[in-house]
Amino acid sequence: MLKIFCIANQKGGVGKTTTTVNLAAGLARVGQRVLVVDLDPQGNATMGSGIDKRRMALSVYDVLLESAAVAEAVQRSEHGGYDVLGANRELAGAEVELVALDRRNERLREALAVTAADYDFVLIDCPPSLSLLTLNGLCSAHGVIVPMQCEYFALEGLTDLVNTIKQVHANLNRDLQVIGLLRVMFDPRITLQQQVSDQLKGHFGDKVFSAVIPRNVRLAEAPSYGQPGVVFDPSSKGAQAYVEFARELVERVKTM
Repeated sequence: MLKIFCIANQKGGVGKTTTTVNLAAGLARVGQRVLVVDLDPQGNATMGSGIDKRRMALSVYDVLLESAAVAEAVQRSEHGGYDVLGANRELAGAEVELVALDRRNERLREALAVTAADYDFVLIDCPPSLSLLTLNGLCSAHGVIVPMQCEYFALEGLTDLVNTIKQVHANLNRDLQVIGLLRVMFDPRITLQQQVSDQLKGHFGDKVFSAVIPRNVRLAEAPSYGQPGVVFDPSSKGAQAYVEFARELVERVKTM
């Protein structure tokens, strides 16, 4: 059964896109059929999957405005082994255009429903702001995966995000829940990060994924080659951690 997850955090620079493309590649490695939906006008998940956002004939923009179906707009990430519904700067215009349209929060959900038999997982890379694009993602999803750094300000941002998820759950999408928190860019040598990690586990319990993504240079280098880190350097600690995370997520989904 298809599971749709948003990768979201209202704080910028926490590794949402890195998590999206590497989780997608990790899931593909363990035999899952995956679609990445890039909802960020910057199109970083698109480029990081090896797809040139400047040359796309159709994108998620066309899907949201209902001028194209998902099946028409998807492209294959040959390196990653998953499909991508890409984004580019056109998507910024969709924010304005959607305001006046009917069902503006539900357009992505309706478009993805048609493809339910084609994929095991849909991963939605959300922009950091709470916008109509993010709302489309949250209204489409069964749950939210929250990548976060173990730092003090990240805890404050997490509170805001959890409140947003509660509001969307109450008013727009009764299926929405926090699937889990993923600790990223983790350096066990830093005492503060260990302390925040312990706080997270104490407060959120089994909502904190066991997998931990270390700070890793190879993950940072991979997007410039148009590849997920899992493909760019499979032997790196970061790549191995994302494959382990993919396995953990598959197991967690079985119990949902």
